[in-house]
Amino acid sequence: MSDHLHDAGKRFLSLLSRHSGLVMDTYLAGTAEVTPDNAKAVDKLVQNGILKRSEPNEPLRLARPVRQLLEDALKDERNRQVDANVGSALATLKTLAGHYKEALHLHDYPAADVHLQELQEQVFGLKESLRYSTRSLWSRINNEFGYVGTIEAKIRENRLAQDQVIELLASLELFRFDELAELAGDARELRRLLVVGLQHTLVDCTQEMAVVQSRLLALLGRFREIQGRTRLLKGFLLHCEQHPDYKVGPHLERVQVPSLFNQAEALLAPASVDVTQGDEEHTLLQLVSQIRRPEREAADARLAHGEAFELGQVADYTLSDDGLKQDVDRFYCAAIDRAEPLSALQYLQQQSLSWPEEAWLYQVIGAFDSLPKEQQDCFALDPTLQDHPVFSGNKYIEDVRVALR
Repeated sequence: MSDHLHDAGKRFLSLLSRHSGLVMDTYLAGTAEVTPDNAKAVDKLVQNGILKRSEPNEPLRLARPVRQLLEDALKDERNRQVDANVGSALATLKTLAGHYKEALHLHDYPAADVHLQELQEQVFGLKESLRYSTRSLWSRINNEFGYVGTIEAKIRENRLAQDQVIELLASLELFRFDELAELAGDARELRRLLVVGLQHTLVDCTQEMAVVQSRLLALLGRFREIQGRTRLLKGFLLHCEQHPDYKVGPHLERVQVPSLFNQAEALLAPASVDVTQGDEEHTLLQLVSQIRRPEREAADARLAHGEAFELGQVADYTLSDDGLKQDVDRFYCAAIDRAEPLSALQYLQQQSLSWPEEAWLYQVIGAFDSLPKEQQDCFALDPTLQDHPVFSGNKYIEDVRVALR
């Protein structure tokens, strides 16, 4: 079986070598041009699956595996494909791992070696596919999407690359290393392939994707800035074409001169006092002494008129009490007499007091806060909170219950 594959591979590579010119012409042109001189060579390539038609009337093109082989070998930056089909690859890996474990259990070691070799190839292909997608994005970013000519096209390419990054990151989330570790079990080769190797590749690709995403956002902002300036310049040129007699007016006659034309320095610097000059100290003291406050001038004027005044005993005075504090004190006395908590609003209604509810609650809380610490410990203040109907997260005090501890 291996000898047959070896001979078939040699014939395939030899066919590519003999018709390398035709293959490269098709790769660069996109389609194969059939002429009487190369008709036999084209038939050979079609029979071996190198050239294919998607439809009967379509021109001949390179098969996707051959084209991908050339893209990888030539590092062609025109390639814009990002392979994010991780789910199918993971399903294949799990299936091959199951075949390998079953062969080991049945002591069929030749079959186990075949399944392990195929699994190694699948893991290698998956890791190379992820790294290739990352390299493809980096190559497009490094030349700033140079294969398109306009800013609008660069912005579209940038959006496409961002979508591909998001899709690739979403596909990387399909990796469940706890499931892979459980699948590998105690098989050392499976654990090395499915857990260790894939995890290193996943970490590297995730870090690279984060850097790629930041670079794409920075490039998008730069493209937007260039696009805005280009539109402004095109608009000015279009205005000049539609108004040939347009002339820019003198900017010096404007009230506000644009900063673009206001580049000259001021002729006179703004005046300021130099307090570091010791020679001007006497002049500064004279200026400060001439500053007079209005109330000082009024007092000096009264003294100048000779108004007499006499020192005497200061009259006693007391603060007016509107009765609110006294009612709150009575409320606290009633709370002391009761054996259960007393509601402030119920007391206000029972006593038929005329105070507003908000002012009454403020006074009750303020009276508690004004008590000394040892007296506050004798009371228990339990406010009833109510959620605000409009602003979520805000609460207001609806009532206060006071009890003696």
